[in-house]
Amino acid sequence: MKSDVHPDNYRLVVFKDTSCDYSFLTKSTVETKEVIKWDDGKEYPLCKIEISNKSHPFFTGKQNLVDTAGRIEKFNKKYEKK
Repeated sequence: MKSDVHPDNYRLVVFKDTSCDYSFLTKSTVETKEVIKWDDGKEYPLCKIEISNKSHPFFTGKQNLVDTAGRIEKFNKKYEKK
């Protein structure tokens, strides 16, 4: 196997889904500036994400439309039939 192919900075990181307040702990190399205290009392780096398997429509079976800044209206207005 080739040497120096895989990163050396694997560590435990908490990923927090901000849309449904779900968090999970896993190994990652993602760079973070925030830390969070986990259930075991230890502090881990925190990476905030917008979607996970707990909030994605494919896994939940629910369609969640979040209309930020009128994107849906803007799309409909742009592509409406004249």
